[in-house]
Amino acid sequence: MSFLRLSFCSAFALSSLGLAFHRMHLVSALLCLESMMLSMYIALSTWPIENQTPSSSLTPILMLTFSACETGTGLAMLVASTRTHGSDYLQNLNLLQC
Repeated sequence: MSFLRLSFCSAFALSSLGLAFHRMHLVSALLCLESMMLSMYIALSTWPIENQTPSSSLTPILMLTFSACETGTGLAMLVASTRTHGSDYLQNLNLLQC
């Protein structure tokens, strides 16, 4: 395994561990999701270069588009939850009471 692939896999793993263990604020959960998407985007972008294939794929651009949509939705949820509940603590959010 090359050093580049190892660094992207470790960045994705650290982001997912951060999402699993530090879920106190909605902002930290969104940041962990964004770092996971960023590591996947960079890994998919450098994959054709690493394999020395001349054709580039549309997959990284499509994933970057979905990541931007996910960011917008997450920030909208953050603003809505802060306005209704007064904080962004994930413990205060209960879907049965909304």
